[in-house]
This record gives sequence, structure tokens and C-alpha cells, in this order.
Amino acid sequence: MDEQIANAGQAQYWSQGPGRKWVQQREALDALMAPVLDLVLERAALKPGAQVLDIGCGTGTSTIEIAHRIAPEGRVVAVDIAASLLDEARSRAKGVPGAHFILADAQTHAFEPGVFDVALSRFGVMFFSDPAQAFRNIASGLKPGRPLIFAAWCGVADNPWFAIPAQVATDRLGSVPPTDPRAPGPMAFQDRDYVAGLLADAGLRDISVKREDVFLTPGGTAADVAALSTRIGPATRVIKEHNATREDIAAIQDTVRAELAAFETPEGVRVPAAIQLCTARAGGSVT
Repeated sequence: MDEQIANAGQAQYWSQGPGRKWVQQREALDALMAPVLDLVLERAALKPGAQVLDIGCGTGTSTIEIAHRIAPEGRVVAVDIAASLLDEARSRAKGVPGAHFILADAQTHAFEPGVFDVALSRFGVMFFSDPAQAFRNIASGLKPGRPLIFAAWCGVADNPWFAIPAQVATDRLGSVPPTDPRAPGPMAFQDRDYVAGLLADAGLRDISVKREDVFLTPGGTAADVAALSTRIGPATRVIKEHNATREDIAAIQDTVRAELAAFETPEGVRVPAAIQLCTARAGGSVT
């Protein structure tokens, strides 16, 4: 990248170990979060020919789905700060018409002004060092009056996918130092009023931050999901901080599996989740 990167720490973080883990676990994570992407896309009501900005596109699942919905003449510009994730996205999207990728920091990237009909994100906007600045910059690429729509997590207590593995790992290994709840990270936008204030500070209007209850749909058995939870998510921080042994990790997985048994259904594991579905509009009148 030849531009300023305000979130250099996040770029390094997602381009190295954690980013590679996301690539390795892509199919499992896409299955897990499919209902959340469906929620965002349903709210967007995309039409053929639309010009779409996909923020924090990760490995490209959202980008590919958007491209199919806006074909044949639409265009989706997908932005991510992590080279490892974007390499996977580009590889997967080869031959997909209208899909374009930019390795860039959405907080500072000079988007072409006023060209997008909608900006979307599935869990890609909670990692900015200055969220209001990032939203202001993203909005600069929107046509007047056009929407920004994104999903963020509610709190840990409302999301067993985070709460159970974290508690089990802590019970086994001990606690870890607390983090600032508004620091860049998955739970940074759990406070509804805080998110609404950020969007207002960015000059956006018609702001809505609404809780949506969904079921995450991980593939496989409870044992498979428990194993995934020790590779991705808050339990991994506890495991790393305490230099957990293989025996520790196996014990954590076994206990998580037992806890997840309550969510097993004939259709597979269905984990209840609480999502902030956030919408706002760029200033000006819709053209």
C-alpha cells in the first residue's frame, strides 16, 4: 500500500497468524456466520447494476455473494487491510464479474467520492483506531442519501459463541488482563448508544442501531465446533497467555463440547447470537 495506514497494528495482526487461521478455517467460519451475512444483504436489498462498497471483505465470501446479486452490470469494490485474507479473496473471486479488490485501510483510503449506492460490512468495521473518522471516510464514497449497513456483535454475555469458550478456558487456565471494551476488536460496538454517536459524529443521518437475534450455523458436530472455538475466538487469547498444553486444550474442547450439546438440533448445532444491525445514510438527498 502506498497510502497512510492508520490501523497498522490491525494490518499486521490480520496479515500474520490470526489471518492465516481465518484462511485455514474459512469454510467453517463462513458456515457459522452465514445468517449474519444474509441479514445484512436482506437489509441492503441489492439490485442488478448497483455500485457497492464491501468493507473488511476478509476472504471474499461477502464480495462474491454481492457480485452475484448485482450482476451483470454491477460493481463491488472490496476493501481489506490484511494481505493474507485479500490474497484468498482474490483467488476465490477469479472469473467473478464485477468484483474488485483493494488492499487498503478504509479509515484513510481515498475513495472515489460519491460513487457507491451502498456500503456494507459483515463484522468488518469494529477494528478502526478512530471509528468516527473511518465512517466519515467511508461515507465520502457514497452517493448522497445512500446507506451504510453493517453488522457488529452485541456483548459477550449475549453470545454463547464467545462466552462459553472464554469461560471454559478461564476456568481451566486462569484469567487474562481485561481489555478496554471499546478498543478495536470484535466487541467494540456492543454499546448501542456509543455506535449511534460515532455515526452521528461522522455526519451520517437516519441512524438505526437495532439488536437482531439470530442463530449461528456452524457445520459439523458439537465436537467440531468446540475444536474450532479453540482455534478462533476469545479462548485462543487465554490459551496463548497461559501457554496451554495439548492436555489443557483437549480438556477445554471437551468441556465446550458438553456445553454446546444444548444447542444441537436435527439440523446441526445452532448457537443463539445477538447482533447489532446498524444502518445510516450519507448526507444530502437521494438522487
